[in-house]
Amino acid sequence: MGASIHRDTDHDGHGHDHDGQDHDHDGHDHECTRRSATVRREWCVGAMPKHERREYIAAVHCLKRKPSKFEPGVVPAAKSLYDDFVAVHINNTLSVHTSGIFLVWHREFVHLYEHALRTECDYHGSQPYWDWPRWAHDLAGSPLFDGSDTSLSGDGAYNASQGPYEIKPGVTLPRGTGGGCVLGGPFVNHTVNFGPFDTALAFDLEMPPNWQADTSRCLVRDLNTHISSRFGNQQVVDRLLNGCNIEEFQSNLTSFPTTLEGFGPHGGGHLSLGNTMADFFASPADPAFYLHHAQVDRMYTIWQQIDPEQRRYALNGTLTFGYKNVTPEATVDTILDWGVLGKPRRIGEIMNPMGGDYCYRYE
Repeated sequence: MGASIHRDTDHDGHGHDHDGQDHDHDGHDHECTRRSATVRREWCVGAMPKHERREYIAAVHCLKRKPSKFEPGVVPAAKSLYDDFVAVHINNTLSVHTSGIFLVWHREFVHLYEHALRTECDYHGSQPYWDWPRWAHDLAGSPLFDGSDTSLSGDGAYNASQGPYEIKPGVTLPRGTGGGCVLGGPFVNHTVNFGPFDTALAFDLEMPPNWQADTSRCLVRDLNTHISSRFGNQQVVDRLLNGCNIEEFQSNLTSFPTTLEGFGPHGGGHLSLGNTMADFFASPADPAFYLHHAQVDRMYTIWQQIDPEQRRYALNGTLTFGYKNVTPEATVDTILDWGVLGKPRRIGEIMNPMGGDYCYRYE
């Protein structure tokens, strides 16, 4: 299906200048300035008025009406262009999580989603983000998940069978307040067509069997302030941004849950919304995924900008889940792939939000 990671190296001579600006494929730099850059903003009235939030929601619904780019029958669960993003994420899961390419692969993934909203659905805004610490202590009261017509929908129906979340054998986190199908808001009828999948498969480097099959069901939410307040608070974010090198930054963000303290804001954000968003393979089925990962990219961008000379092109780890040595270490010349969603890209091309084919910043 063309969604695998390429292991070869680009030998065409393209690279980055000493000033840290990436070259475009034709060898020229984009003129990207602070004034010309697209501005990604937080999902709140002060930064993103309600009419702009409605426009974003309408564009997401539009993606769900656009046809899939997969050949008919190849991925039966991919019923729309929106589903294509879920499929590509599933097919790359064993490479792009807890690996040396997690940050850069997801940067381009979110960029491709933003681009699709614009080019396919006439969206004129930018990809918003979810500022974790701002709403960490009140998810249900936040403008993201309050269930209003300008939210991403809110909690799910109370599901009595929903138990605690097992982080590792013998270690659990408490359940949230829902666990069932979302009760209202713009995505109350949103359909999830992939999964659910067992996270344990990733630790064994196994793809879910027959993952392309259509398993249509509702979007589930289980808003969990216990988790969001513990793993998305300001202290956690400060610790993340204070990481001295890329190894420490990655560990603070995405480390295995070997201890609860090591769970990190990335996994915490996923788990705080319930089982659809916590599905290791198919989490992009929840529209909140893209605001969560825009925040991940925002953290990465801020961290890079603290010391661009040392951090812009810093990489650590292989191209395999768990940093396993079955693949080479990632380098700026490693070629990554996003299947039907976009062209293969060299890592060095996607490490600067204000360089190469990119021109965006965060406010």
